[in-house]
Amino acid sequence: MRQLMKAALIGAVLMGGQPLLAVAKDSDAGTGGGIRSVRERIESSMLVSGNVSIETDGSVSALQLDKEEGLPAGVVSLVRGAAMKWRFEPILRDGVAVCALAPMSLRVVARKLGDGGYEISLRGINFTRVDGEDDPHNIARIEMKPPRYPEQAFRTGVTGTVYLLVKVGRDGKVEDAFAEQVNLTMLSREREQKWARDLLAQSALAGARKWRFRVPSQGAEAAQPFWNLRVPVSYALDDGANEGQDRGRWVSYVAGPRERAPWRDEAEQVGFSPDAVVDGSINLVDNRGPRLLTPLQGS
Repeated sequence: MRQLMKAALIGAVLMGGQPLLAVAKDSDAGTGGGIRSVRERIESSMLVSGNVSIETDGSVSALQLDKEEGLPAGVVSLVRGAAMKWRFEPILRDGVAVCALAPMSLRVVARKLGDGGYEISLRGINFTRVDGEDDPHNIARIEMKPPRYPEQAFRTGVTGTVYLLVKVGRDGKVEDAFAEQVNLTMLSREREQKWARDLLAQSALAGARKWRFRVPSQGAEAAQPFWNLRVPVSYALDDGANEGQDRGRWVSYVAGPRERAPWRDEAEQVGFSPDAVVDGSINLVDNRGPRLLTPLQGS
């Protein structure tokens, strides 16, 4: 399921969003890994969040979108049209199927077409945000000091978001951490992109290893040997410029490759993408939350 939107509806919004910071000139570009080839990989997208109401048979009865009045009509139509066709594995409580309200965040991607219009589609979704900090069934943050902005990144204008997978042990300390994806909001040659991704990833990983959490003490999660969390870490030259910047509005960036943590062997949720998690959130990966059975966008 995709939707076409004319340039007047979406192009102006994309151009009015936060531009990518260029840190190399076209004249510096060679063949293959030059700035022009990187520019071709720029995509524009927004995060849409809300809640989905799931019935006992796994069907969706309602969808509530955060700040819906501020979202483009075409995005709302696309998301609602897809969501009402989703079907989940029934959610059980004490062996009985129950109705549930699940948090949701998804990424809507816009792609420019040859005729000047834009095609929008859904690329990734997440249902695992932890909202209840006082809920003994959930994991909660105790100490999550933001990683230090690398001096080299600050001096050279490197900006972007690192999407971390964090392995938390039973003592609440981080046993391991892995950068699943790094999206950069700066434009440069390919070798500089890789250097920037590595620089931000190393900073985020070093900071994450100092975090501490309160682990679940009740319910099925309390017996786990460890817990996997997904946490986005944003780096911006202006305070707050990246935090939540693509939630409900278009942002352009160069998406980095997706990697898999060496200790992860479980199958991912249908339609999941690391960059579908919301800035400032912690997301419990292996909980017993809703599992989507149907394609994210339909056929």
